[in-house]
Amino acid sequence: MAQATVEDRLSKLETELDQLKRSMATLRPSPQWPQVIAGSLEHEPEFDEVLRLGRALRQADRPHDDPSHPG
Repeated sequence: MAQATVEDRLSKLETELDQLKRSMATLRPSPQWPQVIAGSLEHEPEFDEVLRLGRALRQADRPHDDPSHPG
């Protein structure tokens, strides 16, 4: 079996790259994806805990002289 030349290998890679690019173009999320997923987790049992932990983390990062700091 003859060994492929660099040019043959490069041509094959370019062809495969073009195919991948075309495939990826159809997989890109729509610009409206935030509206599609918004609220999709709110009925999960852990959702309230995630919100509580996120709120606690944000409050912990605030300076103590910040009027919105709880402590």
